Parts: sequence; C-alpha cells; structure tokens
Amino acid sequence: MLTIAVTGATGAQGGATARALLTAGHRVRAITRHPTSPAAEALRDLGAEVRQADFDDRTSVDAALAGADSLFAVTTPFGTDLATEVRQGRTLVDAAAAAGLGHLVLTTVAHADRDTGVPHYESKHLVEQHLRTSTVPWTVIAPAAFMDNYASGWTLDGLGRGSFAWPMPADRPLALIPAVDIGAFAALVLQRSGEFVGRRIDIASDERTPAQLAEILTDAIGRPITHVQVPLAQVRRRSTDLAAMFDYFSTVGLTVDVAALRRDHPEVGWHSFADWAAAQDWPALLPATRARP
Repeated sequence: MLTIAVTGATGAQGGATARALLTAGHRVRAITRHPTSPAAEALRDLGAEVRQADFDDRTSVDAALAGADSLFAVTTPFGTDLATEVRQGRTLVDAAAAAGLGHLVLTTVAHADRDTGVPHYESKHLVEQHLRTSTVPWTVIAPAAFMDNYASGWTLDGLGRGSFAWPMPADRPLALIPAVDIGAFAALVLQRSGEFVGRRIDIASDERTPAQLAEILTDAIGRPITHVQVPLAQVRRRSTDLAAMFDYFSTVGLTVDVAALRRDHPEVGWHSFADWAAAQDWPALLPATRARP
C-alpha cells in the first residue's frame, strides 16, 4: 500500500486519479486549497485524507507532501495565468524532490513537447522541462482533448439547440479521452513505477472527427445533432489561447496512438466516445430533451 499525494484532487483529473487509487487500496492524500468544499468532503467519505495547501506557499506544500511515497501533480492556467501555472508547477517539482518522493507523475497535455505555439501547451512544456532537470523520478502523462468538456460550456449550449458547435472541420480527426481514463492510467503508472519512470506518454482512448462526434451524440441524446464549424475568429474574441489550440487541431492535428495504448494497457478499461456519451445523463444536462420525442 502506497501513500500517494494527489494535487487537483477536487478537479476532474486529480479526482479521477484519487478515486482510482482508493479503489486499488492505496492511501490517498488529497491536496487542495479548499479542504471543506463538497468535492473534498466526497473524497473524505471515500477514505482519502484531505490536506490544505497553496502552491504559492511552499511551506504548506512541503507539509502536505511530508511522508508521502509519490505525487500526482496537475497544474492549470485557467483561473490564474500562464506565468502562475509555470511558477506553481516548478514549486511542486522542487517540493517533491526536497521531500525525497519515489515518483512524481505530472499530467500535462498531448503534443505539449512539439512546439505547438499554443500558450497553455507551452506553459506545461516549461514545467515538463523543469521536471526533467530535477532529482525526483518522474513520468509525464499527456492527455488528449477531454470528452468531459462536451457536456459543459458552449458545446452543451449548442447541443441544446441541436448543434455540435466545434471550431474544427467536419472531417479532421481529434484524439479524445475522458477524465476517468486519465485517472485509471495515472493510477496504473503510480502503481507500476518501474515500467514508467523517465517516460513521457501521450494518452487518448478514441479518435473521431467532428462529423462522427455529432452522429454519436445524435444516438446518445436521442435527437438530431448536426456539426457546425465555429469560425476561429469567434473563438479568438473569447480567447487567443483557445483559438491557437483549435487552429493547431485543424491544421497539424492532435493525434495519439490509441491502438497501441489499448493493446499495451487493456487494464485501464479505455472508453470510446460512444461509451462516454452513452453514460451521460442527457435529460438532466439538457432538460428540453424531456419534452421532445
């Protein structure tokens, strides 16, 4: 049984990783800025130890990592900024090294090491580079686009109107993964460190075009969903960062060797987009569907 510290434990990736580790029988130390939040309480109910830490307060991070065997680390620029993400990511790496942890698994993003020009990919790559120079044994897992995002935000708004509004051509494939698979793979890496130390691995569980995604969503939701290509200029008005990302998806493409991952690590239980879509409670997410045939 390992004691594994998990940052971002009240978020999608960290939460999925914490739950996978608890299911496997490990001790999970959920690290969060908000230890009394409903998500933190839910983790306590599952058996996790919850500790408060602020990544801009190195003392609190050192205290949270003391006595742990390993660390799952996630950083994000959303809600802060890119410089903050890099600073906090480096703090986590340095604290893990100072604590003498046996393994640090950092989650970033697929293709972040390929000079994409996407700002929040580049910030994650800076943290990856700092990790490679540290003394702590490391693994980088780099997830593709999140399936979970299709049940929120502008995508969910569009689905309510019968459109899959996505800023990509209908025929351009995109690698995808749900948070539950990220957590399962992270747990696998943490439990089998010897196989994964020193490796960077792009991960995805499916690859579909927007046209195919619209077809799958049509079946899952039970009413016609049509792909509508949102102009990049419209995205750019909201975020130049996201516009750069979708431009990369549409021109270079976000690809991952899904077949190899499924072959080499079947125990993860990879979910296709159809699996994910079928598992969503669309009537609750889209109340208007209840009144439609």
